[in-house]
Amino acid sequence: MNWRTINVDLFDPESPANFDISSLLPSIPSVSASEVQTLSSQIKQLLRGGDSEGALRGALENAPYGGDAQAKDVHLATVVETLQSIKQSDMSPMLSRIYGSEGGPETLDVLMKYLYKGMAHTSQPSSGRSSITPQATGGFSQIQSRGGGEGGGQAMSVLLSWHEKLVEIAGAGSIVRVMTDRRTV
Repeated sequence: MNWRTINVDLFDPESPANFDISSLLPSIPSVSASEVQTLSSQIKQLLRGGDSEGALRGALENAPYGGDAQAKDVHLATVVETLQSIKQSDMSPMLSRIYGSEGGPETLDVLMKYLYKGMAHTSQPSSGRSSITPQATGGFSQIQSRGGGEGGGQAMSVLLSWHEKLVEIAGAGSIVRVMTDRRTV
């Protein structure tokens, strides 16, 4: 018998190799794309009615963790649309009210997840072609974005503004919690 090829961790009951990692993950109910679409229309109805804080809370408190990629993309678009509809002067007071409410810090952590996902989504090239093209500038090469999507730069600006205000209210701990959470939006 070749003793060098035996995995001794398999014989130790306290070994991480024998630990069921699924117990670390929270149980996440599955969400269908039609449920997310219904939620999206309800949130848009709140926006049309002038209740932007209610729309934001509704979007953040009902994040489809168990949804497929299409459902998550629809919900991301709804959250970004909600964020774009809120005036910059209303950001800090709204975030403070949400933070002070029951479950507020967790709700703002969900917002931070959507901000990062939105930033990643708006910076990716659309439709398989690269949206970044080099431009000749007198001997130097300058990489410049060429409007990868409709309002990609505007959406990024809105997301960055929200990120700044959110860190002011919730602190840097929100960033750490979002980076370590296994649930993705």
